[in-house]
Amino acid sequence: MLQVIPLGGLGEIGLNSLVIACRGEMLLIDAGLMFPSEGMPGVDIIIPDFTHLKQNAAQLKGVVLTHGHEDHLGALPYLLGEVNVPVYGTRFTLAMARHRLSELGIEADLREIEPREPFAVGTMFKVEASRVTHTVPDAVGFIIRTPEGTFIHTGDFKLDPDPIDGLRTDLERWGEAGEEGVLCLLSDSTNSELTEETGSERVVEQTFERLFKDATGRIVVALFSSNLHRVRHLLALAERLGRKVALQGRSMVRNVEMARELGYLDVPDSLFVHLDTVPQLPQQRVLVLTTGAQGEPRAGLSQLAAGDGPFKLGPGDLVVLSSRAIPGNERGVGALIDQLQWRGARVAYAQVEPGVHVSGHASRPQQQRVLELVKPRHFIPVHGEGRHLHRHLATARESGMEPAQCLLAQDGDIVGFEEGRGRFTGSVTSGRIFKDRFGGGMVTADTLHERVRLSETGLVAAVIVLQRDTQKLLGGPQLSGQGLSLDEQVILPRVAQEARALFEELSVQLRGDDALVREELTRVVRRAFRLYTSKRPLVVPMVVRV
Repeated sequence: MLQVIPLGGLGEIGLNSLVIACRGEMLLIDAGLMFPSEGMPGVDIIIPDFTHLKQNAAQLKGVVLTHGHEDHLGALPYLLGEVNVPVYGTRFTLAMARHRLSELGIEADLREIEPREPFAVGTMFKVEASRVTHTVPDAVGFIIRTPEGTFIHTGDFKLDPDPIDGLRTDLERWGEAGEEGVLCLLSDSTNSELTEETGSERVVEQTFERLFKDATGRIVVALFSSNLHRVRHLLALAERLGRKVALQGRSMVRNVEMARELGYLDVPDSLFVHLDTVPQLPQQRVLVLTTGAQGEPRAGLSQLAAGDGPFKLGPGDLVVLSSRAIPGNERGVGALIDQLQWRGARVAYAQVEPGVHVSGHASRPQQQRVLELVKPRHFIPVHGEGRHLHRHLATARESGMEPAQCLLAQDGDIVGFEEGRGRFTGSVTSGRIFKDRFGGGMVTADTLHERVRLSETGLVAAVIVLQRDTQKLLGGPQLSGQGLSLDEQVILPRVAQEARALFEELSVQLRGDDALVREELTRVVRRAFRLYTSKRPLVVPMVVRV
């Protein structure tokens, strides 16, 4: 039997990680992370729960990477720190992986692959990478041949007829595999709700050219630093228009340097200037490429919007947000645009200038084209939130697939294939692990719940002083609050007075036990709070005996 086991990416944007297991061997496709929402204080990154892989480490024969985005390889160091297996990827993808691994001091066996050149992983998997068009160089999908049948995993892709690097998604190879027979297609669902064709990157190139020619001041373009196809034509446009380029943001500097070293960006050193020199240059001769298009508080564009950057934005400057707001980030992006406009800059973003961004993911018509080309016996939608997976599954049915052929899986499900038929056969441990960026400890779900609760209700420290021999109440409760409103701060003396009255009802015998005293102190402070406010803050009780 062969099994498909998603550990992440089926029910969320990010966290992409999927296992194919066959006759005692396992192959992992991607090991991605996702970033926390605003409601996750103290969490920097989220990674999949790799318990199933750790428990079956001897069976895992390798990891294959589709491309260099963090939502597909960012969790790799946390897996390889405990399970040592080879990692296969294209040249640029491995360069991105190598940097992430070096940040955490992890050494790995990285093996470079080329599209259309099959390679073996273990004895059960013959893998062939197939070129796809995405927003990062060297992106691929995989054709995976096993004793039970052939699988195609598209990775993140779109069908661009005229990509910037000239490398189109290899539909020909997928079609050939389809003619041979494909047991199951696993396909990117991110844009399954969109009914219009995903635009070509050439549209963005033409929009930039029009906007840049009209700009009289500095130009600042905010985009994902991994969108190197877009960076490529921005650099070419700057060179053509006589503008010097400054890079802002650690990841922007790193990725551009890496792409130049690997030959993906062929531009002269003289095109670049240091960010600190921007104020001294003629404004009409400057282009700044920066991170922060999602409104991240510490990113480069947010610093400029707040007036804390290396130069001041003002009238005549053009700021372009060349990305789509990630779901959940809309409010932060809107606030960023407001700040930039208050500084007098002209702001171009997707709602007012649709051509400043096109997606790197296939929309519904393109997804349908792949389904009809491959003609798989089974279909599992991957890479997306629940609604994206459902809509992609509906497209498969509209393309002529029977309900029994369409398998709607979620993280942790086991989809088994035997004698050419697929069905759900169970589940494995799955979930999300909350961590800081550099692996400095795991944040448990209970800890996260307490942090969220603290952010909502505040904290009150309550100190009480008891005489050691007689248990007499000598002082307190003395209350001090953190995260309380002004009204709640004002009522602290009244809360303390009420809490003292309630505490004095406690018997002398019970006062002799510190644990009971702390428990009772917490109870009376919270009860007193309820008399004056609807809040129930976290209480930290402290007992002092003299």
